[in-house]
Amino acid sequence: MNVQMTSPDAERAAALRRMKLLATGLLAVMAVIFVVAFALQDAYPWLQYVRAAAEGGMVGALADWFAVTALFKHPMGLKIPHTAIIPRKKDQIGESLGQFVEENFLSEDVVRAKLDSARIAQKAGAWLEKPESADRVAVEGAALIRGMFTVLNDDAVQGVIESMVRKHLLDPPWGPPIGSIAARIFAEGHHHRLVDLLVDRAGDWVDANYAVVTRVVAQRSPTWVPRLVDGVVGDRVHAELSKFIRAVQDDPQHDVRLAIDRYLRDLAQDLQHKPETIAKAEEIKGQLLDDPRVRELTARTWATIKTALLEAVNDPQSELTSNFKAAVRDFGSRLTSDAELAGKVNRWIADGASYAVRTYRSEIAGVISETVGRWDAEETSRKIELQVGKDLQFIRINGTVVGSLAGLVIFAVAHAIFG
Repeated sequence: MNVQMTSPDAERAAALRRMKLLATGLLAVMAVIFVVAFALQDAYPWLQYVRAAAEGGMVGALADWFAVTALFKHPMGLKIPHTAIIPRKKDQIGESLGQFVEENFLSEDVVRAKLDSARIAQKAGAWLEKPESADRVAVEGAALIRGMFTVLNDDAVQGVIESMVRKHLLDPPWGPPIGSIAARIFAEGHHHRLVDLLVDRAGDWVDANYAVVTRVVAQRSPTWVPRLVDGVVGDRVHAELSKFIRAVQDDPQHDVRLAIDRYLRDLAQDLQHKPETIAKAEEIKGQLLDDPRVRELTARTWATIKTALLEAVNDPQSELTSNFKAAVRDFGSRLTSDAELAGKVNRWIADGASYAVRTYRSEIAGVISETVGRWDAEETSRKIELQVGKDLQFIRINGTVVGSLAGLVIFAVAHAIFG
């Protein structure tokens, strides 16, 4: 795998070339000075000191040139042992770098300490409570929802919904849970309002349908009974029916009400414990929700959800979008003002990061060694040289200067001692 050179790399390469020219030029200057001083030192004895300084500078420059060059390549193409260190040790360098990162950076203590000091929840809250940030979150969320609907297969989603409906709605028996709920409702008397409503409606109907009651009575009476008698009987039946309904309305302990209560309580118990009643409930369930109806229900449910969501996310002024933005801003405000909530969020983030580091630290660090391992050796060497080569050229320059001073000092001391 070749390492591509970027624009910053090109700038570093130009700076590196300039530094190499400077260091090599300084070596050339030392060489010229050495030659001139060596040639004229007999005529001008003080040039011996200059020659010694130039000689030491050349030695220092050449030694540091060899050391710097040996890191990246074989000096002058000669395969001298322990040269071209980076190309030869590329894989080991990558493994060492990955291990170094794993041990010193991908540590639970280091990550948790950094996250604790970062106060991520508070910073995120301050960002989220801004209107423009909430708008940005809404836009990105809408794009995510549209992308999901584009990727999702309608038939597959309907299949999932249908399986969930069957698992949680159709497969479990309806009788016992309905009976348990009904028993609690009947025991607490919540059904009395419904009974009151039904009785009131029955009374209203009887009051408004006198002609219907009398006509039914006349139709049920024998043909030989005079019409006058039918009218009297019908009127009496209507009056008694109205009186009966009024009695049920006015008396909470009326026999009809008590009978309804007993019937409903018995029905609730039968739905829970009587096999025949449970089987009847299952039969009714099957009639209400057979296979075609379930498929139609799931298809209609998914189509409704999909259409409603798409219409909502595509309309920036929709109620869903407005409520979502308000919720985002409210959550951001709570993160900045509620220290307890922010602390919980920060702990969740730290716990999640700690788990990721604890579980995947080797895999994360392995990315470094694997990436370096895929790089071409020579390209890797050039890449590293671009990053640090400019500073390494200062070593050559410093070696030239230090070598010159060392050569001068050594010659001066020796000359002073031995003459």
